[in-house]
Amino acid sequence: MKKIILTLVLCNFLIVSNAQESFKKLIEAGIANHDSGKYEEAIKFYKKAQEIQPDSELVNYEISLSYYTMKNYKKAIEYSSKVIDKGENHLLPAYLTKGSALDMIGKTKKSIKLFKKGIKKLGDHYLLHFNLAINYLKIKEDSDGEKHLIEAIKNNPFHASSHYHLAQIHDNKMNRVPALLSSYYFMLIEPESMRADDIYSIIKKYLGKKVNKDSKNITINLSSNIKSEFSAADLMVAMLQVSDTLEENEGKSEEEMFVKKTDDFFSMLGELKESGKKSNIWWDFYIPFFKKLADSNHIETYCKFITQIDLKSKSWLEQNEDKITAFFEWLKKELK
Repeated sequence: MKKIILTLVLCNFLIVSNAQESFKKLIEAGIANHDSGKYEEAIKFYKKAQEIQPDSELVNYEISLSYYTMKNYKKAIEYSSKVIDKGENHLLPAYLTKGSALDMIGKTKKSIKLFKKGIKKLGDHYLLHFNLAINYLKIKEDSDGEKHLIEAIKNNPFHASSHYHLAQIHDNKMNRVPALLSSYYFMLIEPESMRADDIYSIIKKYLGKKVNKDSKNITINLSSNIKSEFSAADLMVAMLQVSDTLEENEGKSEEEMFVKKTDDFFSMLGELKESGKKSNIWWDFYIPFFKKLADSNHIETYCKFITQIDLKSKSWLEQNEDKITAFFEWLKKELK
């Protein structure tokens, strides 16, 4: 009798073990097909795996992702909802997939509600805040969009897209100091992408353009909001824009003036931080970092690194590998 029971136990173990191995292989085959762009084939493998484990959150999520990539947003919502309703595993990607799918079918406000629920359930994950911010920007609620971009940056300072959109918001409002701060940080993270051109243009617009000292009329444009927390800094930026005309800068190239203006901008903001009691992402995150950078001996390297889409900067970087190495070592210590 004992031998019969033992045999039955062993058979059941082998059946379960084989089923688990088959499930694993089907999932792997599905992922491989998805990665190869064969989304319908991927779904076929996932559904075979589902026959083995009908309630698998992993399977439902992978199916929803393949449907989303195929732009079958309704099916993506259906399967990601199953993961969310069960509420155990793979919740973050399920919220992101369902929220994005809702937005794609024009239900942006429902998507916003979903991301808010996701934050309440899962905590302050930067991707939930970022996607929520993008949805707010789509419905022209920029203040809420900015708030959640800032939360995304607080949770992941290296998320380039959050800095990118924050720069765009403030550039559209002609708020040059915050536009510059988020632009400078974005360029540190993503200096060579397609988006780098957009952000580099913002920096050049406010600081990088060389002014001809022989010009008969030089106009300094100030922010219309004199009560802004950046009113003093805005005046300084305006003065930096025409610093090319000063005698002390005579003969300096546009590249040299960009380094000098950047250094002066960071240093002046650092001094304002020390003299004030402001507390927000600008004064607590961006400005302290850039002040440290201005106080280091890496400001030129930084400027060349973030402007490497220019051939002259690219050439400089190739000829100064030791300075780049030293700069990266400094960054590791400051950004850890």
